[in-house]
Amino acid sequence: MIVLETERLILRRWRESDRAPFARINADDRVMEHFPAPLSTEESDRMIERMEQNFERHGFSFCAAELRDDGRFIGFIGVSVPSFDAHFTPCVEIGWRLAADCWGRGLATEGAQAMVRYAFESLTLRELVSFTVPGNVRSRRVMEKLGMSHDPEDDFDHPRTLGRHVLYRLSNRQAEHRDPS
Repeated sequence: MIVLETERLILRRWRESDRAPFARINADDRVMEHFPAPLSTEESDRMIERMEQNFERHGFSFCAAELRDDGRFIGFIGVSVPSFDAHFTPCVEIGWRLAADCWGRGLATEGAQAMVRYAFESLTLRELVSFTVPGNVRSRRVMEKLGMSHDPEDDFDHPRTLGRHVLYRLSNRQAEHRDPS
């Protein structure tokens, strides 16, 4: 089932054929630089299973992302409910993880912009959050391009020992009034 299409991307439910390329992405030290460690194949498979369970439970999750022109699986982009407690939960997070060879092409931003529209228009959510470690400049730049705002007072220590994180927020109202240029 296709969830969303953009000019260059298809965001869809997960397939069995996504497992091997997703495991390669999760094993890449560049992709996993801001995480405690790369994931094993088993950990990567469990992550796919959790994302599919979220589709069943919530009707949405992080979507498998593929390139429209050749159908190549490149990672994920989507929205999900974080499974930990923090001062800002419960909430819905927008997130992405793409293969390193797809960085710098605007694909994360393109897919995330479509997901923001979907979250606010179809899912009728009131707010999205996104978070990462302070040094993850690439992801922070995507958050800023989405119009998300950062208040240092919201920063938090991730409860899964992932260290200090910056929190960005985007309300439905902010998105409605954002200049798309």
